Amino acid sequence: MTQPKALVLRTAGTNCDSETARALRLAGASTEVLHTKQLVQAPSRLEEIEILVIAGGFSYGDDISAGRVWGHQLRHFLLPALRTFVDRGGLILGVCNGFQVLVEAGLLGSTDADGLRDIALTNNSSNRYECRWVELESQPCACPWITAGERMPVPVAHAEGRFCVKDAATLVRLKAAGQIALVYTDPEAPKSSAVGYPTNPNGSVEQIAGICDPSGRVLGLMPHPERNLDPWNHPRWTRMAPRSAGEGLAFYEAMVAVAEGSPVA
Repeated sequence: MTQPKALVLRTAGTNCDSETARALRLAGASTEVLHTKQLVQAPSRLEEIEILVIAGGFSYGDDISAGRVWGHQLRHFLLPALRTFVDRGGLILGVCNGFQVLVEAGLLGSTDADGLRDIALTNNSSNRYECRWVELESQPCACPWITAGERMPVPVAHAEGRFCVKDAATLVRLKAAGQIALVYTDPEAPKSSAVGYPTNPNGSVEQIAGICDPSGRVLGLMPHPERNLDPWNHPRWTRMAPRSAGEGLAFYEAMVAVAEGSPVA
């Protein structure tokens, strides 16, 4: 099969593009890091790839709001091209700041007639920056590279990661469409258990850590799988069972397998 091609988008303030590109390369994708301005100048680059990842970091210093400036750039210059990319089967992933950007750009969530959004990523309930390791549990969802019931330790590093919904009806709609992809969980607790702080590090409604769009081809999550690629990335790795790789690598391998047309193991 043809090796999938991926682009990792960066801009002023991103700081996870190198780790993300490494994750994709280790997972089997031919990968290039590209500045957003270069894609704006040549949107046809999207026709050459199967995967687009919006890297994490602090784009434009998060000075107005996390991901807002970068998200508005994508909305203004690239939204039709990005939607065409998804419609033809392309995969888009946004991690941390990238998740915030997807929401700001209009690729995740929707707006009503008054321009009010139905989802948002806002200040952590702790009212401070949270940098810690958490455990994710995957949910039954539309995303083709997510297998329900799996768990993955990953770090978070954000101040505006609390997932909120406009109203109860929005949450019902997200669940019905299979858009809730990942939730925070306690590694010592039974699956689907309710958890509080710090296991849910930001106070997200129903512990939601990541969602996808109704097609399943656009996924955003706050934690960083690209920071758990090697066995020694986990702070307790010497006390864990032997592992050949960090659990985050399998996340990217599954994504690349879908882009390649292979079944996910």
